[in-house]
Amino acid sequence: MQGLRERQKQRRRERILRTAVELFKERGFQQTTAVDIAKASHVSRGTFFNYYPYKEAVLLDYGAELLELAWSEAKAALENGVPPVEVLEAFWNRLAELSEQELGRELLSHLAYELVNPDPERAHAAYEALPLAQFVAEILRPLARAGRLRTDLSLDRMANSIADAFLLAVLRWAGHTPDRSLAGELQKFLTIVLEGVLARP
Repeated sequence: MQGLRERQKQRRRERILRTAVELFKERGFQQTTAVDIAKASHVSRGTFFNYYPYKEAVLLDYGAELLELAWSEAKAALENGVPPVEVLEAFWNRLAELSEQELGRELLSHLAYELVNPDPERAHAAYEALPLAQFVAEILRPLARAGRLRTDLSLDRMANSIADAFLLAVLRWAGHTPDRSLAGELQKFLTIVLEGVLARP
């Protein structure tokens, strides 16, 4: 059971997170500073940095929440016997929906960039916060057990390739395809990648 101090810290972190996301959406990510977030959250600048070492880390927390929501729905579908390929497609569509609705192009591009950040510590932190490949592997695992995936690549390698396709689709959509939906772009990438991981009849 959490003590009072831990509950207070959790509530403060939550307040900083919600305030930061609101400011990002209202003002834009680049226009919002750590000082802005601290002031609106009623904490000091130092306190903000105690919780988040850089403002992109706030986005990682928010992205992790959205990913967890999509994963919880996918996991329930798997447990209810929905075929894995259908689960993966629904998971993909849900991620696209949440990304467009809750993040939009600007925030999503900053979030995706953290995964390829040239600073290896930040890239690793992003990878740990957003375990998309692990969730994809869990969805594909029943197919691997049934012999319906190719056997010359590991399940982890295939799941990572699918997660990489998601990242590439997001970066292309955010920067180069303003007239297309993210769901449509993701579906194209998923179709191509699935052709590469499913076993041939």
